[in-house]
Amino acid sequence: MTDSRMLPALAYEFTFTAAVQPPVDVGATPLGGRLCFTMGAGEVSGERIRGRFLSGGDWLLIGSDGYGRVDVRGQIETHDGAFIYVQYHGYLQMNEAVAGALGSGAGTELEDAYLRTAPRLECGDARYAWVNHSLFVAAGRLRPGGIVEYQVHRVE
Repeated sequence: MTDSRMLPALAYEFTFTAAVQPPVDVGATPLGGRLCFTMGAGEVSGERIRGRFLSGGDWLLIGSDGYGRVDVRGQIETHDGAFIYVQYHGYLQMNEAVAGALGSGAGTELEDAYLRTAPRLECGDARYAWVNHSLFVAAGRLRPGGIVEYQVHRVE
């Protein structure tokens, strides 16, 4: 029997958004279809981390199984002047809701498609040193107008 006191829990940390530009379609590679997205400015809102998502990119690889492999890197500038590097990998279910949103600029809800990632954060500022030793998971969705949104939780 598992002692439930030893199971990890999730604590909400922040939500962030980023503007996503139309992709560069590299085409079908031996690994799958490659789409390269430039990610622009967005907002980061949470109790311990808040500020701006500055920029980044997603090198999305779409497999024959109907899932995209998310591969994102970017930077956050906090409200108090620190910079946090963020990198995450995960999965995006390439279903009708996602295809429709990407094609029309519409949005999706969290339950419309499996968009889950495991962000890794790095920061050299002592005020945010805790992010260097924390595990994070996130659920995402597409918002209207070419915006991606992630709700990020820390694994306790």
